[in-house]
Amino acid sequence: MYAIVEIAGQQFKVEEGQKIYTHRLSANEGEAINFEKILLVDNDGDLKIGNPVVQGKVSAKILKHLKGDKVLVFKKKRRKGHQKLNGHRQYLSYIQIEKIEI
Repeated sequence: MYAIVEIAGQQFKVEEGQKIYTHRLSANEGEAINFEKILLVDNDGDLKIGNPVVQGKVSAKILKHLKGDKVLVFKKKRRKGHQKLNGHRQYLSYIQIEKIEI
């Protein structure tokens, strides 16, 4: 059984027990959270497509908050001697999908 769920503005294909990285969520580490924007559910061939969403919820637990790898942004204007290096690290949440309830 899997579901396609919208989490923090992005769509993820999730299964029970799966661990995924998402954009930083507002709940604290160790808390349980529910996602109710379920777009599609496949239960061994029984496909339910939302119009716009399927009734139910996906339960998850926040394992930890962290920062992703550094992303470097390099800008250069050729023949002008101008170059600029910028970088940032994205804030992420590591979550585990506990249960898909339909």
